[in-house]
Amino acid sequence: MHEYTDIPYIPSHPPDNFHTFNLYIPTQRNTSGLICFVHGGAWRSEDKLDHVGLARRLATFTGYAVAVPNYRLCPREITEDNAIRHPDHAKDILRFLEFVITWQGPYGTSVYNSNNLCLMGHSCGAHILSSIFLEATEDPLRPSPKLLNSTKAIIMSEGIYDIDLLLSSFPNYRDWFIEAAFGPRSAYREVSVTTMNPRMEYNHLRWLIVHSKGDTLIDEAQSEAMYQHLLRNLSHVTRNFEQLIEEHDDIPKGVEFVNLVGQYIIDNVPPCT
Repeated sequence: MHEYTDIPYIPSHPPDNFHTFNLYIPTQRNTSGLICFVHGGAWRSEDKLDHVGLARRLATFTGYAVAVPNYRLCPREITEDNAIRHPDHAKDILRFLEFVITWQGPYGTSVYNSNNLCLMGHSCGAHILSSIFLEATEDPLRPSPKLLNSTKAIIMSEGIYDIDLLLSSFPNYRDWFIEAAFGPRSAYREVSVTTMNPRMEYNHLRWLIVHSKGDTLIDEAQSEAMYQHLLRNLSHVTRNFEQLIEEHDDIPKGVEFVNLVGQYIIDNVPPCT
């Protein structure tokens, strides 16, 4: 396994850790594509280093390169000057994705096919990816045609999609992290990705929604709502709500998760030549 750490996707001096990513290249690789994993943490915690094990296991299982980016997080103590709110997190990830499809690789050596991306998002990472690849009416994000064409599949696990529905199940989440991430609102429909429209001109994109039976932090109603929303508009949508039994934060740490998503990637994101 070859590993490259703290690669800046937005240049700055000194480098900003929130705008860096780590890259994992398996020894037995096929240069067929790139898996990008966007971590969760309620828009306020976690780091790319928390997912080294997942990245290594995914790279070994699939033979694909794996990238894990950081992005700016909501501060624990928010002021008018330091607030990081949606869509700031998603804007960072969009910058990262646009970077990796044009980057020449470590030391100028290409190590993956930039026309063949599979994206993964866990928890709030699922909301971040959905905010980019679905069209919002409020402060829309605009991925380039090259990025939209290069992305072949999006895998989302234990995702947050319908925020008002989430708050109906977990009212304390408003004070815990929702207001910090989205600001105080009477309703959050406009920032819920279940109201955002698929980009119909890019209907090649495949979606997999995963949810664990053992997740007590995000209920299955979130994933079911997103699955039904996508299914009404798209044909390449599948779900797996039966296979995993781990708790929310344990999903990316488990071998069964890698087996599930790794096989999906092999089957649905074949090598490009």
